[in-house]
Amino acid sequence: MLALPTVWGTIAVTYELTCPLALENGLGARIVSSAVFFVVGSGLILHVRQGLLRELREIRAVAGAVQSVLLRPLPPRLAGLALAADRLSADRDAGIGGDLYDVVATDHGVRVVMGDVRGHGLGALAAVGAVLGSFREAAHDEDELVGVLRRLERAHERYLRQRVRDAHPCVTDSEPEGHPSEEFVTVLLLEIRQDGAVDALNCGHPWPYLLRPGAARCAEPMTGGDPLPPLGTVPLPAELAPVRCGQVLPGEGLLLHTDGVEDARDADGRFFPLQAELAATVRRRTVVPKTVVATVYRRLLGHVGGPPSDDSALLVLRNDRRRVPVQHGEPAGCSAHTAS
Repeated sequence: MLALPTVWGTIAVTYELTCPLALENGLGARIVSSAVFFVVGSGLILHVRQGLLRELREIRAVAGAVQSVLLRPLPPRLAGLALAADRLSADRDAGIGGDLYDVVATDHGVRVVMGDVRGHGLGALAAVGAVLGSFREAAHDEDELVGVLRRLERAHERYLRQRVRDAHPCVTDSEPEGHPSEEFVTVLLLEIRQDGAVDALNCGHPWPYLLRPGAARCAEPMTGGDPLPPLGTVPLPAELAPVRCGQVLPGEGLLLHTDGVEDARDADGRFFPLQAELAATVRRRTVVPKTVVATVYRRLLGHVGGPPSDDSALLVLRNDRRRVPVQHGEPAGCSAHTAS
């Protein structure tokens, strides 16, 4: 790193001490001296710039690798459900964002999390790691979905407190007062039972869509009332219970998403019509999770006409707990699951 700046500096000092022109006071000598130092300075600036860009690329590569570990690829099939998920980052260069999701099979049913950390880019990774790490343990440990959500709240609170300690290293109190309350996270927790019944806890997140091919309303929001506030804004209520959203029957699907999908706008300021696009995608077709995700993202990018202004994530699952034929575009080795 220091070799090239040393060379440039040596050239400048050598010129100043040994070149006769550098010792003259005439206009021509001054012009030549100025040109020499301009070239030396430009060389130093270019070298520093290239070094900074190289370091930035390395940091972004590391951050992208970290997020790939945090948002691990979902299996194509889990506990009788066909799955697919993907994300689209607003940071084109880094390819990272603040959206999170995971699906785990537990003794209590299949549990799903979809969340959205405020902001995007490098700053959101730590919060994503805190929430996802807590979910992956709590989903197995907690008998009730409420217990899972309270574990996520505590994990996020610890993250916020650590941010305060990092920002104020002189504070020695083990529990510093206050935290950056603007760093909230929306969370949707689902528990899918063996019969397809869906229980939910929602903290400020968009509700999922129920996908029913062939039905009159083939893409409808699966709602459970007004959501709770996002984690990190106010404490969760003392009394808390999941809501029953509905049921996903064999062959039907669910689409979970972050608000970056529905909030995407075109050049005229019109929002992306997610429900209409979903209806057009599954109206006369079987729900193929991978195809639904790819189709929605293709149409979203066509709608905005360029890179999105916010991160987005999509997760689609299909109930295969009765025999459902393998669909076009799915691996032939993933045979349909028959519920026991």
